[in-house]
Amino acid sequence: MLAVDREARVIAANGLAGALLGSDLLDRPFVTVLRHPAIVEAVDRMLDPEAGPAPVPDPALPTPPNGVVTLRAQFAADGRDVLAEVTVAPLPSPFGPGATIALLDRSVAEEAEQMRRDFVANVSHELKTPLTAMIGFIETLRGPARDDARARDRFLDIMEREAARMNRLISELLSLSRVQSEERRRPSGDVDLPGLLQGVLTILAPRAQSAGVVIETSGLDQPLRLPGDADQLTQVFQNLIENALKYGGSGGMLRVSMARLAHEPMLRGPAWAVTVEDRGEGIEEQHLPRLTERFYRVDTHRSRAQGGTGLGLAIVKHIVSRHRGRLRIESRMGEGSRFTVILPERLSRG
Repeated sequence: MLAVDREARVIAANGLAGALLGSDLLDRPFVTVLRHPAIVEAVDRMLDPEAGPAPVPDPALPTPPNGVVTLRAQFAADGRDVLAEVTVAPLPSPFGPGATIALLDRSVAEEAEQMRRDFVANVSHELKTPLTAMIGFIETLRGPARDDARARDRFLDIMEREAARMNRLISELLSLSRVQSEERRRPSGDVDLPGLLQGVLTILAPRAQSAGVVIETSGLDQPLRLPGDADQLTQVFQNLIENALKYGGSGGMLRVSMARLAHEPMLRGPAWAVTVEDRGEGIEEQHLPRLTERFYRVDTHRSRAQGGTGLGLAIVKHIVSRHRGRLRIESRMGEGSRFTVILPERLSRG
């Protein structure tokens, strides 16, 4: 909230206005505080109805009372783009003449709505592709390939793979939803972390052998119990090691290590780092910040061919966040990739 006098100089501003637009607001011309033409025009017209044409009402906003102007505006402030609903009204007596300007920040709500739209579009696309393929094969099997045993077997194999892909996608969507719903609830149990990692490696050993990948370990022979959810942490490390085998297996080596950090600044205390490192092709730098986004893939065709849904690292990120930890991703082309999960040695109460 801000208030201006008849000369359009700021005479009052609340703390949130100061946080958004700067602390030194009082006695400044409003035009130097918020340089947005539509808002400045609405303020000028509120102070002088003859200053210009009446603003056109925004059909997306409720009809304001007489003498009040509402509009939506996007502007840069506080180092970010702000999308705000703006209400300009006369300054009430005995403080007038003047005007009040209320800014309702809708940025977070708009970002959430955009994420929802993107999510629906992505899910629809991911499901439509295999469904379209299956419908085409069913039509072919009912028609030209009705009596072709070889074609029937080949099409049924493809349909089975596409159905399995849809099943994986739905399972991971449900898993992501469950993880997100629990994210604010801290784990109440504790986990034998070295034992958990050894168990995951035992399960994935046949896959590593068939891919011709040698798995090396370091630091997994020390006793350690950490606060955590065993099922979710198993999911984290199984996902990271499976990804390393799929996309970094060309290097022929995979290393899983565990080490104590005496003080992790971001976690404000001691922590344990589990690193999954491969010697594969690596990932280009511009992709690294987006790897944990839902449905983001570096190589879409290759990921789908290997059964990837684009949700695995998003699930990892939310599980690590629930454990108040950090996920660090490092990679260079031709040198492989390192995925490090940093977990606090103990969970703080705050």
